[in-house]
Amino acid sequence: MPRCRSSFLALLLVPLCALAQAPYYPDATWQRRTPLEAGIDAQRLKDAIAYAVANETRNPRDLTLNHYQTFGREPFGYAIGPIKDRGEPTGVVVRKGFIVAEWGEPLRVDMTHSVTKSLLSSVVGVAYDRGLIRSIDDPVRDYVAPIQLYDPAPERNKSDHLGRSDFLYLFETPHNRTITWNHLLRQTSDWEGTLWGKPDWADRPSDKPGEWLTRPRNKAGTAYKYNDVRVNVLALAALNVWRRPLPQVLKETIMDPIGASNTWRWFGYENSWIVLDGGAVQSVTGGGHWGGGMFINAYDMARFGYLTLRRGKWKDRQLLSNQWVEWALTPTPAEPGYGFMNWYNNRDGKLFPSAPVSAFAHIGNGTNIVYVDPDHDIVAVVRWIERRAIDEFAKRLIAAVGPAGK
Repeated sequence: MPRCRSSFLALLLVPLCALAQAPYYPDATWQRRTPLEAGIDAQRLKDAIAYAVANETRNPRDLTLNHYQTFGREPFGYAIGPIKDRGEPTGVVVRKGFIVAEWGEPLRVDMTHSVTKSLLSSVVGVAYDRGLIRSIDDPVRDYVAPIQLYDPAPERNKSDHLGRSDFLYLFETPHNRTITWNHLLRQTSDWEGTLWGKPDWADRPSDKPGEWLTRPRNKAGTAYKYNDVRVNVLALAALNVWRRPLPQVLKETIMDPIGASNTWRWFGYENSWIVLDGGAVQSVTGGGHWGGGMFINAYDMARFGYLTLRRGKWKDRQLLSNQWVEWALTPTPAEPGYGFMNWYNNRDGKLFPSAPVSAFAHIGNGTNIVYVDPDHDIVAVVRWIERRAIDEFAKRLIAAVGPAGK
């Protein structure tokens, strides 16, 4: 009889243990824990934050000036989207769903540059999960109708339009017909063409101008090239799949369910408008290369990072399928440190030598980074830090947290 009583007690304890280990998810209002309550060395955490602040990016806080000192010097490099001056070094550290540290201006809405790409690829992920995209290996051409550009001031002399198509075709060249969703998501498409006044070759051009228009195309999937023109092609293709503005899709499917604020905004360009189902719709950008992209505060970035830490699950809802997260973290053969845009993995230990190989990050210019560490149950948003300083920050943060699994 005592044995039966013991077994019965064990059965009762199983669900209680499982409940105790269930991850915590923040509600609309963040809950905070002191470092002591979170089992973190307070002084080491303070040192990590001081290091991040001391290594503020050397680029000017005037981001319009910064643009014309960097990307603006490329061919056709002028800005066509909004640009906002940035704030001071800022960050948020989340441990097991609770905020344990914050500094700078975490409520300030700033450009997050190419972290936008992770939000864009997630919108594509929701489309896949809902069956709007049947396979990531399908040619994108099969999903995109002829695109009518929105022109509020059309040419008065119709003869000036002779010989030009009434539509934009993204995937009609022999090479572009071979491009799949997977290729675009991994930045291995080598898409050719011009979109929103930006030729593909003008983004981070090679040092051999004579080859800009003449080089042979790489077979889709074989060569990696970080290229915002092609990212914007993905955004326009996704808009055609959803038939709704992507900021509305993101708000409904991701940002509202994770409790994000109502202060983030996702912008396109002044000329990235199309006619869709009888209305004018702006196609958004995947970053701030020529302005635009996601403008967001650090708390909302931390929520998105926590969603990815939990592999697309938020409370009782799977907002992104586990399959999608697995694909997003799978190394790209042509660039092993890159998964889907902009999921950078650490499987080879090169991205963050001081961090676990399971760590990954969403990274944008600035530097803006959402560092995600499943082994230590940490999400850290760090804004306006020198890129070369990120690994040392991670090293100091991990030292403050202690052994993995604690």
